[in-house]
Amino acid sequence: MSKLPFRIGQGYDCHALVEGRKLIIGGVDIPHHLGLLGHSDADVLLHAITDAILGAAALGDIGKHFPDTDAQFKGADSRTLLKEAARRVAATGYRIGNIDATIIAQKPKMAPHIAAMCANVAEDLGVDIGQVNIKAKTNEKLGYLGREEGIAAEAVALLLAD
Repeated sequence: MSKLPFRIGQGYDCHALVEGRKLIIGGVDIPHHLGLLGHSDADVLLHAITDAILGAAALGDIGKHFPDTDAQFKGADSRTLLKEAARRVAATGYRIGNIDATIIAQKPKMAPHIAAMCANVAEDLGVDIGQVNIKAKTNEKLGYLGREEGIAAEAVALLLAD
């Protein structure tokens, strides 16, 4: 079978909001009284993007490459994980075409931080900022996201054959 000219991947992540943790989303430290609980820095956006690019390349998911049972990833910077995932994807002969992602959070407001998040993702993936789009939505006060118990993110990645 010949190599496909493009591949598409989808990623999702969510983490609980808790006291005593920093809130880091898209590699941006966001002022808030709660942070996300997780083995690493719990950056839901970067985890969703990491899953999307790994999935598009048929390389599994973030847990396969950076398991939460491995002490070396305790408190890990998700930007480092994203860069390494992008390196592994590039080794398969594909490059990032574009990323489209959505953060779902009742609070805090993400809009003031979106530009910095896009810049971080573009830098980490080695792509032009015009290849990265990040949006934020509330959950209209519905469910655990609407009750401000957690934050989630979804991402879609397009890979292009080299």
